[in-house]
Amino acid sequence: MIKLIGILIVIVGFALKFNPIAIVMAAGFVTALVGGMGITAFLTTLGTTFITNRYMALFMLMIPVIGFIERNGLKLTAAKAIAKINSATPVKVIMTYGVVRSFFAAFNVSFGGVAGFVRPIVTPMAIGTIEKDGNKIEEKDAEDIKGMGAAIENIAWFYGQVLFLAGAGLLLVKGTLDPLGYVVDPITAVKAEIPVLVFGLIVSGIYFTILNNKMMAKYKKNDAKKGGNKQ
Repeated sequence: MIKLIGILIVIVGFALKFNPIAIVMAAGFVTALVGGMGITAFLTTLGTTFITNRYMALFMLMIPVIGFIERNGLKLTAAKAIAKINSATPVKVIMTYGVVRSFFAAFNVSFGGVAGFVRPIVTPMAIGTIEKDGNKIEEKDAEDIKGMGAAIENIAWFYGQVLFLAGAGLLLVKGTLDPLGYVVDPITAVKAEIPVLVFGLIVSGIYFTILNNKMMAKYKKNDAKKGGNKQ
């Protein structure tokens, strides 16, 4: 049981809000020592694993790229583009993205995720639907919109990618259940996943609409006050 001490370190570390990288490294190091692995062997394994999976670190290249294009007006351009649509609201922008994202996820097409697409494009467009009338969005509302954008990205990609026959999620399910005697037909699995995706989008849409209506009611009152003051 002592070999599972790494799990305890992770739980305690995250509960105390320590640095995530330091927590994982500490857990791995302690687990290696308890399991009889020396320091040299641990470092060798760590280095070999990193080199083997170094392509996973490519996502870090997105950070400076996103920062560069945001500095050069990407967010402002996205906000101005959505401002031209009078009937646009945060929930319409976010749910439209969710539906489109789900469709492309079924073909395993990635848009770049929260950092690469939602934050620099979808979120500014959703916020722009409120600011287009001269309103200054409150920080809490902006954070709620960010949360909705991140949530719909995760929901659409998590459930949508399983619709791809050669997707990692579906292959994982098949590879796990087949040896246990539960033969998984990919087509049948995809058909079973479609209602789950649709249900997830519907539930998300209802919840986001409730948040959206509260937001929009507040800013509509502000618009009414402005109109009354002008008169």
